[in-house]
Amino acid sequence: MRMPTAFLEGKKLSRVIYSIKASSHPEEISALMKKAQEMGAWCFDLPSAKHLESFKALKRLTADSTLIGLGYLDAEKGATCLGRPLHQFESKVISTIKKNIVPSHSIRYFFPNPTSSEVFTQKEIDRISFDAPRFEKALSPFDPQEFPFLVIGGKYSDWLLALGRIDLIKEMVERVRGKRLIPIFSGQWATFVLPKAKSLDVAAYAVPINKRWSHFDLAHACDLIKKFEKPVISLNPLADGELLDEPEEAFLFLFEGLKIHSAIAEVASEQEVIRIFESLKKLPSLIPHRKALKNPG
Repeated sequence: MRMPTAFLEGKKLSRVIYSIKASSHPEEISALMKKAQEMGAWCFDLPSAKHLESFKALKRLTADSTLIGLGYLDAEKGATCLGRPLHQFESKVISTIKKNIVPSHSIRYFFPNPTSSEVFTQKEIDRISFDAPRFEKALSPFDPQEFPFLVIGGKYSDWLLALGRIDLIKEMVERVRGKRLIPIFSGQWATFVLPKAKSLDVAAYAVPINKRWSHFDLAHACDLIKKFEKPVISLNPLADGELLDEPEEAFLFLFEGLKIHSAIAEVASEQEVIRIFESLKKLPSLIPHRKALKNPG
């Protein structure tokens, strides 16, 4: 079975993209990628350096020129505060967001560890700057021939929006465009980031959404996604494995109910790869919908 296809900005993208569980060893990643490729998968999510190397090895092994890797770049790579990477201020960033943004019922989920009592002043937030050398270095491994799409994400994409610094994300998107890559924005807090990030020049928005939950509120997230003007990609469509026993229903909820563009499904075993393929055979044809940009050819 060949994975169903849609298009983003004229480039093919699979409707279901396999992501091998990050805790897997490189050998296991390679083996599962190969198994999925043998069954018909041709698009893989690459959230880490070891996934990137496993994908390159698979391309060398199979000589399959149709394989596509969905590259990933943490938004934190482009942000510096007082000459230091923003991640070194993580505790202070969290404290600021806990004070100003996050609903009280969600604080424990997002920020389980104790944080600093300090918060950023507006003057300090204004001094966070774009770190061009570090961002360009992080961007350098991605060849647009192998990786036409690049996901700009991680928790700091949400947090930069929460700090009011969408300008930094816009700069990152522009740099990605400059390398002839197609940017996809990724965030964790669907109900917060979709409205905040809708002005970004990206091809699609990837957020956690499944039939069990989405942040911060599932019903609100579903309503936003149904009305959103740009394509939406589901992260965690199987709810951390909770929906592996009912993948057909999980995908029907997303593709038929929400009309999402694609889903990035994490798998940790050959059995899970097979289960997803079998479920897709039972679904109606996954044709491009109104949010998908059509193939210009």
